[in-house]
Formats: sequence, structure tokens, C-alpha cells
Amino acid sequence: MGKRINNGWRNKLYTIIYEADTPLGKLFDVLLLVLIVVSVIFVMVESIRGLPPYLYEWLYYGEWVITIFFTFEYIARIITVKKPSIYIFSFYGIIDFLSTIPLYLSFILVGSNVLLAVRALRLLRVFRILKITRYIGEANKLTKALKDSRPKILVFLFAVLIIAIISGTLMYLVEGEESGFVSIPVSVYWCIVTLTTVGFGDIAPITPLGQFIAAIIMIMGYGIIAVPTGIVSAEYVKSTKPKDVNDPDYVHLNTQLCRNCGAKKHRDDADYCHRCGNHLHPEDIINT
Repeated sequence: MGKRINNGWRNKLYTIIYEADTPLGKLFDVLLLVLIVVSVIFVMVESIRGLPPYLYEWLYYGEWVITIFFTFEYIARIITVKKPSIYIFSFYGIIDFLSTIPLYLSFILVGSNVLLAVRALRLLRVFRILKITRYIGEANKLTKALKDSRPKILVFLFAVLIIAIISGTLMYLVEGEESGFVSIPVSVYWCIVTLTTVGFGDIAPITPLGQFIAAIIMIMGYGIIAVPTGIVSAEYVKSTKPKDVNDPDYVHLNTQLCRNCGAKKHRDDADYCHRCGNHLHPEDIINT
């Protein structure tokens, strides 16, 4: 009975921390989001010199409060999963650790204050927190659109690279070293800067032919920028069309994480993990 109660407590805590399908889970995610944003603001304000000393003191104490909260959250994430190593060595597990430890290291290591800026890594956790149901569908659609667009975009980028190499070589022959085009790699660099419409201005053609070629490259740049956007947009429109739940391309809104292996992206009607077969709703077993 004691083990069942303990498991029930852990299951409830797991649902709150890892899931966003319940009111408490959503509230927890919103609280985390607020603390992350506040913490990043603290890091930014601390870098400003000349502020009143008492303000730095308040920022310091405030950061300790936030760090302690994230410490308890990190420990809770470890004790609520069956295999803690899966979370500890996951991408977000490492981010959680690196963004929490610097403030503690400042007491142990001399000169570790420079590591306090690592706390800004907490901002990466926003991508995990924004798994709330109202956002996860759109996030999954965008992710799928980017994945489906990858082959087309890679081919497009390869074509752009070829254009940059040919145009850079041509500009090297036309302009020469006296115009700043001292080598083909430098000329290719100038072509990429021009194609992307960045235009640093460190190198510029001076001959009429070179300026004419540069004008053509600039005009091509506007079209090149629009192509990847069009590719992703087309794939995104495809993903927004209503589909059957059994369709492989159907976007599921389920935020369940397997407590045993950490797998995600389960079907909305899934009761068991698609990777290890573990039951996704252990509280149902306990209640019965």
C-alpha cells in the first residue's frame, strides 16, 4: 500500500512537470515561462554598469530565489522518471543543469562569475515549455513543414553555392586585386554577402562591368531570399489541411512523455509508449 501511495504521488508530480494536458501542468509551464523570462532579464540588467548598488543586490537575491526553484524542479524531474539518466543526459537535461549550476560555482571557484551569463541558456527551455496544447499543433506543423522542405532547400542552397562560386570567380577576373578582390575565396565571400542583400561594404566593384555584374547579383538576391520561404510555406499549407487521425501525416496534440524511456510524439489515443510499450497512464492502473 505504501509503495502504491508513493507511486501515486510520483505519478501526479510527473504529470504536472512533464505534461501540459492538465490545468496544473499548464499552470506549472506558465510559471516556468515567467521565471525564465525574468531570469534572462536579470542577466541582461546585471551586465549594465553604473546602476545603483542596491539594484544589483536585489537582482542577486532574486536570482537566488529563481535558481533554488529551478534546482528543486531539476531534482523533481530526476526522481519522477524511472530512468533518470535518460533525462540527465538529454538535450534539455543538460541545458537545465548548465543554466542552474553557475550560481553555485560562484561560491566554490574564483572567477566563476563569468559563467553566470550561462544562465541565459534557460531561454532555450521556452521551446519545451511552449508545448501547451494550443501551441503544440502549430509547432508540430511547422516542424513537419521544415523537415519536408529540407531536400528542396538543400538542393536550392547547393544551386546558390554554385552561383556564388561562379560569380565570385568572374568578379575576381573582372575586378582584380586593386579593387579588393584579392582571391577567389574573398570574391565568393563578397558574392554571398551581396546575394543575401547584407552588403557590408568592405569590398565593392569599381569597374563598369563589375558594377553591372554586381547589380545582377543584387537583383537575384531578392528572388533567392523568397524561394526558401515559398518552399516552407507550401509545405506548411499542406500540413494544415484536415486529415484522418490514422494518416501518418496527421499532427497529434498529445504531450505525453513516456516515464520509462522518455519517448514523445505519441498518438492522441495512445495508452502505451510506441517505443518501449510502457503504460502512459499509470495513474489509471493505480485507481483501478
